[in-house]
Amino acid sequence: MFVIGQLVVYGGEGVCRVEGIGVPAIPGVDKAKQYYTLSPLARSGQVMTPVDTKILIRPVMSREEAEELIGGLSALEPEKMPSGGIRAARDYYHQLVMSYDCRRLAAMIKAVSRKRARALRSGKKVSQMDERYLKRAEDELYGELSAALGLERDAVPDHIRRSCPGWPEN
Repeated sequence: MFVIGQLVVYGGEGVCRVEGIGVPAIPGVDKAKQYYTLSPLARSGQVMTPVDTKILIRPVMSREEAEELIGGLSALEPEKMPSGGIRAARDYYHQLVMSYDCRRLAAMIKAVSRKRARALRSGKKVSQMDERYLKRAEDELYGELSAALGLERDAVPDHIRRSCPGWPEN
């Protein structure tokens, strides 16, 4: 069980702070269950979820884990993108982003950024789907690294580039 004040990664919300644990005084809520009250760091508002939720909820990585991840980015192989058309790619991207696996998110960012660079060099555009999922992957990865390292979210890409020359521009 998480504790009040702890930072967690939760489902589609990204990094959240646990603001409360208990039975909320809201009509229609199962009074036999405990709920987390979460405040997303990337937006205003709150989210309530049962303590025993099936949705992914895990602690934010530690500062040491974040620095270790960043230190290994140069050697990280870009994610292998699936063949099989737009639907296969969309499903793959969605599954990857929703996994909140920071190494895979970083590998996806590398792969899509390389794809974008190749397209631009040949005078083409990257698909809107690629751009949309690239942004989501960056938001998830940089959001968690921001929380783990105590940096503003916008400072994370520069921090990574200082440690990992060649990291893609956003």
